[in-house]
Parts: sequence; C-alpha cells; structure tokens
Amino acid sequence: MQEFLGFALTVVIISVSGVMSPGPLFTANIMHGLKEGTQSGLKIAAGHTVIELPLIILLAVGVISLETIPEFKTTIVLLGAIGLFGFAGLQIKNALTKKIQTGIQVKHGAFLTGVLFSALNPFFIIWWLTIGFKLISDSIEIWSYWGIGILFGVHIWMDFVWLGFVAFSASKAGNILSNQNYRILMITLSGVLIYFGISFVLGI
Repeated sequence: MQEFLGFALTVVIISVSGVMSPGPLFTANIMHGLKEGTQSGLKIAAGHTVIELPLIILLAVGVISLETIPEFKTTIVLLGAIGLFGFAGLQIKNALTKKIQTGIQVKHGAFLTGVLFSALNPFFIIWWLTIGFKLISDSIEIWSYWGIGILFGVHIWMDFVWLGFVAFSASKAGNILSNQNYRILMITLSGVLIYFGISFVLGI
C-alpha cells in the first residue's frame, strides 16, 4: 500500500504539468464550456481518454517512438495546425454571423473536440513520449503490465475533474456576459487557437 501511495502521489504531481497546462484543448474547453457548461468538459475529457489510453498502451509495448517513425512529429504538427485553424475559423464565423445563445447543447461537438485536439496535439504526444514515458516505465517495473491500468486510473481522473471544473467556471462567466462581450471573448479565444497553430508550424 505504501508503494502504491508513493507512486500515486508521484503520478498526480507530475501529471499536473500536462493536465493543467494551457493549450489548445484547454482553450477549446473554455469555448465549449461557455455554451454547454460542465457537461462539455466531461465530454472533452472522454474524447481525450479515447486517445490517451491507446497511446499509453502503445508506448508501454514499445510500438510508438519518434525514432522508429521519424515523420510522426511533423505529421501530427501539420494536421494539428490545420485542425486548429479550421476550428478557430468556424468559431469566429459563428461569433460574427450568428446570434449568440448560452446554454446551447451540442450533442457530439465537445467529445470530437477532445478526440481531435488530443490526437493532433504534438505537445500532448511529446509529453507522453518524454515525461509520461518515465511514469509508464516505473509502473511496469513495479506491477508488470498491470501497472498500465494503475497508472491510467491514477492519472485520468485529473483530466475529468480539471476539464469539468474549467467548463463549469466558463459557463458561469458566459451567463453574465453581454452578447457583444461574448462575441469578443469567442473571437479572442479563437485567436489563441490560431496562435497555437502557428506555434506548432514554427516549431517543426
């Protein structure tokens, strides 16, 4: 039990650098949260999980590495940038041409955002290839391949809590914004996504 608690504490502390770091997923979560509230954050976390669990498993069995797939990073960066530009463009268009209403329920949008913004985020992939890979190695060393499940369980709850909290907070802010200020906020957040897209490309 002491070994598990020590490992869990290490995972939680290290995971903060990935879970709570500002990035495209965090920004998109705020944008969805303004419309849908806590539910959108949980949907985005679920979409994120769909990508994160297979990635951890693949890394654990040594299938993925930047050394064996040299074009991997470049491909992810370019696709991620395109996705960010497209999403930001749609949000700007909606903010400028449509009447803004809070409390809009988008059935699949937040979930797909979680999937795409995780799969096409080079920072997320690189985090698991570097910082996260050490956690994977340690978990396997202690509990063999059962450690993958233990690591995932200790880590993933933080994504749901954090993204849900951020989306909830965004919805409360959205409820008190005027229509004009809401449009300005959405366009500003879209600008942040464009910035991340440009940063992705320049970092190749």
